[in-house]
Amino acid sequence: MQPTMSRSFVPDADSVLRDRAFVQLLTGRITATLATQIQSVVVGWQLYDMTRDPLTLGWVGLAQFLPMALLVLPAGDAADRLPRRLILTASWLVQAIAGLLFLGLTLSGTDSPVGFFGVLVLFGMARAFAGPGMQSLLPQLVGEARLPKAIAWNSSAFQVAVIGGPALGGAVYLLGPAFAYLLCALLFAGAATAIALIRRRLPARADTTRQSAFARFTAGIVYVRTRPIILGAISLDLFAVLLGGATALLPVYAHEILHVGPAGLGLLRSAVAIGAFAMGIYLGRNALERRAGAIMFAAVAIFGVATIVFGLSSSFVLSFVALMIMGAADMISVFVRSSLIQLATPDAMRGRVNAVNMLFIGASNELGEFESGVTAALFGTVGAVVIGGAGTLAVVGLWMALFPALRRVDRLSDVTTTRTPPG
Repeated sequence: MQPTMSRSFVPDADSVLRDRAFVQLLTGRITATLATQIQSVVVGWQLYDMTRDPLTLGWVGLAQFLPMALLVLPAGDAADRLPRRLILTASWLVQAIAGLLFLGLTLSGTDSPVGFFGVLVLFGMARAFAGPGMQSLLPQLVGEARLPKAIAWNSSAFQVAVIGGPALGGAVYLLGPAFAYLLCALLFAGAATAIALIRRRLPARADTTRQSAFARFTAGIVYVRTRPIILGAISLDLFAVLLGGATALLPVYAHEILHVGPAGLGLLRSAVAIGAFAMGIYLGRNALERRAGAIMFAAVAIFGVATIVFGLSSSFVLSFVALMIMGAADMISVFVRSSLIQLATPDAMRGRVNAVNMLFIGASNELGEFESGVTAALFGTVGAVVIGGAGTLAVVGLWMALFPALRRVDRLSDVTTTRTPPG
């Protein structure tokens, strides 16, 4: 159940942007994501320029994924037992410290990537706590009536930063990586401040049962496993993006195929977000009325086709358009998946269930970067991307057969904590 809120906090489903606490959350999300995107461009370019080995980009993803995978379940339990606002604030402060450590490494003039990987491990640890804290705080602030629109606007805000961050990162890199890392540290600190200044009283979600720590940590896994609609949505995203992770190889495309330099790399990374942002704005203003499950499968299939087109392209314009289509298709999948998870999960479980979701997302993104780096080393950059896109299409067909309940989902509002069957 949602915490009791006054009428001024829950007026109607369309007023979410007039909610000061929600706007503060969006501000923090935009600022932190902007910092993450700038840092991603700078680290990727700096390390690839240092080693000229595409496998290095894979290790960048793995260094972030492993600590996140180890800590995300305890982090989800913490989000259900401790103040979510406090967890999110502390997580972003640690990421600010990581930015300062990157700054120190850069100023030291080291030519070894080892220290950078160590800081990426710290960064991944902080992200493990930020994800469940962020995702479970959102419904607590806005309530279920406004949640779908809040998810759409939250995703759009995320994409605003993903659009601006890479382009800004490429431009800022021209001023030197040290300046870029200092900027990232300041942005993360600003995001933490925005969340710390939220004054709405929100009760801590204490778990009053006498479960063991192991039982609490794994409760989210058990819940997801017994809800085939949620399991299907999360795992579809996992395997589709794991295989279709073309964005991890963008530094190679910018260097050796499209020949556009760091500024072009920033634009390519922004292309995905431009498509996603446009789709997010559409979904924020126009509810997804019917056939949500079928639309989700179609969007992932389009993502796979666009990945193949990007992989084969040697034209900057065509590559840019293909990445935009990938972003728009991925936004539809993210919107449906996020809505299904939040609406079908009781608030007391949201931290742990969102932790499972983040584990899957992290596997598809950071572990996907490692997979892309390995396949690029084995089959070449173009071959890796094309094989990944074809694999995404195969996953869509297989998942439509394995999860017919997900394919048949009609209205998102039909999937709630009381209507979602356990098995």
